[in-house]
Amino acid sequence: MRFLRVVRFDASDDYVYETTAKADELAVSGAFQFSSVVDNELTGKTKQAFANGFLGLGSFGRSTFVAISDISDDEYDLAISKLSQHLIDVYGAPDREAAKTAAREETAFIEDLCKDNLINTIFAVSRTLDDRGIHEEFRIIKPPSDGAHTRIWNIVEDDD
Repeated sequence: MRFLRVVRFDASDDYVYETTAKADELAVSGAFQFSSVVDNELTGKTKQAFANGFLGLGSFGRSTFVAISDISDDEYDLAISKLSQHLIDVYGAPDREAAKTAAREETAFIEDLCKDNLINTIFAVSRTLDDRGIHEEFRIIKPPSDGAHTRIWNIVEDDD
């Protein structure tokens, strides 16, 4: 199965978002976090998270870039479990089943986004809000060659 993972090209996300996603953790759009926000409430780092951030499923921080990778069924199940618990703890989901249903919808959206793209394809998101709701536009940076399933970079932790 293909899914999105956080990519950290540099430390810039640390300055852009209140909480930063960790490199290599699975990620979803996370637009649901802003479903009850009105445009004039979005300022500073919250506005940046809304406008350009993917939600990491571990840290529940934000990342500007994500890449498609293969994941196991166990990793997928763990992603649903973590997101479900987050929906209960932070958003007051009424029960575990309702939280799992919402988490499955969010992860299914990401699966669909990934299915027709190559491994290592990079995504960025741009979100806007109007009277009809949240709109997402995804920008895609394709890997250098068709059918490439090799890693095109390594994630290296800074010493800082």
